[in-house]
Amino acid sequence: MDAVRIIAASRRGLAQANTVQDVIVEAWQAQALAEAIGSHIAIFGPYEVRSRARGLGDAGGRFSGGLLCPVSATGGLRAAQLSEVRDVKAALTGLCLLLREVCEALVNVVCSADEEGMYWTCVEAMDTADESRDRVTGILEKLELRDRDPA
Repeated sequence: MDAVRIIAASRRGLAQANTVQDVIVEAWQAQALAEAIGSHIAIFGPYEVRSRARGLGDAGGRFSGGLLCPVSATGGLRAAQLSEVRDVKAALTGLCLLLREVCEALVNVVCSADEEGMYWTCVEAMDTADESRDRVTGILEKLELRDRDPA
């Protein structure tokens, strides 16, 4: 499945997240997707951004919130369905938006966290999503520079 479709499904999932656990699951899904897209672009993407994409793949894999979310309870990883990234810029732009929305949802959870463990899980997820978003932005900037330079 194309990255843009999976990102759209993830954004819908996040929008429908009604509980703290649902938000954590969606944050985990988004990070797994960042890892998968980064890894895919590192292998198949434009040469100029492959090393940066590898960094995105590494950053996306750092969130350990998946340990709190058994795959059977989440319906599986959406990122596992990734088979192609047809439009790299559209996928990265959508991923950047998804990661921003994840951070916003996690801020709401942090503000209402009853237990310290959940608080720190959300803070870790926000840090990881923010790092991934920074890496996506860097890749998009590099692509923009490449497209402007007619060399």
